[in-house]
Amino acid sequence: MSDEDTPNPADDIPGETPVQKALRLKNARLDARAKPPRGGRFQREQAARIAAGKSKPWMTR
Repeated sequence: MSDEDTPNPADDIPGETPVQKALRLKNARLDARAKPPRGGRFQREQAARIAAGKSKPWMTR
């Protein structure tokens, strides 16, 4: 077992159910992960690359 799995007594919130604690810890772990950059040149290039009618070729005249 790793050190991450051992419960930390200071982590307990009075009146918190085990399910609430698990959800809080899960959300904290997800928030700590590295996130992709928001906005910027890469996203603009990706958006500009997709032409409006490419997803529906049967709609062409």
